Amino acid sequence: MISSTRVGILVGAVLALTWIVLGFWAFVLVAGAMLVGGLAGRIMDGKLNVRGVVDAVRGKRSSS
Repeated sequence: MISSTRVGILVGAVLALTWIVLGFWAFVLVAGAMLVGGLAGRIMDGKLNVRGVVDAVRGKRSSS
């Protein structure tokens, strides 16, 4: 299993290289794609409660 530290280092390296080689807007695009991919993966693994996220965005409080 890959540790969270190594994943974080890899993500940081990819984002830094993207910024250096392709510029700021490519960096923003890559970071956004990584965020969407990460959220999709957590939803598919069942580790993210989509209803809870939607409620939080709407300003509803949860009891848990």
